[in-house]
Amino acid sequence: MLIKRTRGWELPESLATPEAVFFNRRQFLAAAGLGASSLILAPGLARASTDPTAGLYPAKTNPAFASAGRPVTPESLNTTFNNFYEFGTSKRISAEAAALKIRPWEIKFDGEVEKPFTLGFDDLLKKVKLEQRVVRHRCVEAWSMVVPWSGFPLKDLVAMAKPLSSAKYVRFETFDDPSMAPGQKPSLWGWGQSLPWPYVEGLTMAEANNELAFMVTGAYGRPVFKSMGAPIRLHLPWKYGFKSIKSIVRISFVKERPVSFWTKILPNEYGFWANVNPKVPHPRWSQAEERILGTDKKVPTQLFNGYGKYVAALYAGIKGEQLYR
Repeated sequence: MLIKRTRGWELPESLATPEAVFFNRRQFLAAAGLGASSLILAPGLARASTDPTAGLYPAKTNPAFASAGRPVTPESLNTTFNNFYEFGTSKRISAEAAALKIRPWEIKFDGEVEKPFTLGFDDLLKKVKLEQRVVRHRCVEAWSMVVPWSGFPLKDLVAMAKPLSSAKYVRFETFDDPSMAPGQKPSLWGWGQSLPWPYVEGLTMAEANNELAFMVTGAYGRPVFKSMGAPIRLHLPWKYGFKSIKSIVRISFVKERPVSFWTKILPNEYGFWANVNPKVPHPRWSQAEERILGTDKKVPTQLFNGYGKYVAALYAGIKGEQLYR
C-alpha cells in the first residue's frame, strides 16, 4: 500500500524455474571461486552462517507447491524490495532492517486456548517439520513476485496451541519497539499522530486451518531475511500481501474478529478479508492486472491469486461483506 495516500489464467508450467537449476546456482558460484561473502546482496540482510537454524535449510520441496507457474523472483530483488513499515515508508529498507534483533525471540500463545504459553523460536523449530513451497505473492499495490518460502503449515501451529471451541479467529501481532524500528516512531510519518502499532492481522479459524496458510521461517534455501520479516512471518498466497504479517511475537485465539492494522488506518480501503479478485478495484487503482517484479511485464490478475481450488470454499455463502478488499 502507498502511504500517500481459474487457474485457467495460470502461466504455462514451462516458464517455471526448475528446482535443480535454482539450487545449483550455489554450486556454480563455488566453481567460479565466489565465496559466501559473494551472496551478501545488500546491507542488513541476514546471513545463514550466523543463524543457529541455518542447518535446517534448504528444506525439502512440497511436490504440490514445486512451481508457481512463473519464474522465481531473483533473490537480490526480493530481499531488497519490501513493504516493512516498521522500518520506514520506502521499499528499500534492507539496511534499516539490520537493526531487527531476532535472538532471543519468543512467541506468546494466549486467548481461547487450553493453557497459555510462551515458546522460543528455536524451540518451535524443533517441534515442526519444515518444507519448501514455491508460491506467488500478490501485493495490493498491483505488483507480484514468486518466492521459494520455507516453513510449515499454520494448521500445525494451531494444533500445537490447542484452541478451545470458543476460538473463532486467530489474531497475530508483531513487535512494538520504536528504539529498534524507526517506522514505529510518530515523527517518521508526519501524520500528527501515532499509528496503531503493533501491526495486527487476523484470520478465521477455517482460514488458519487451510492447507495453503503457511508460517514462513526461511526463503531461498536459508533462514528468512530480516527485511522479509525474520525470524517468522505468515504467508497467505490467496490474499493481498498486507495480510501476511511479519516478525510475529504473539498469536491469540479470540472470539471476536480482530481489527487489522490497515483497517484501523484506512477502513474504506483495506478490509478484513483481502482476497485477491481482479474484478474488484482498490478505491484508487485497478486490480485487473499485476506487474511482475523484475520484468515490468503485466499479466492478468487471477481470482484468489490462482489458488481458488484450495480456498474458494472458505467463502461460499458469505454475504454482505467486502471479501476482496
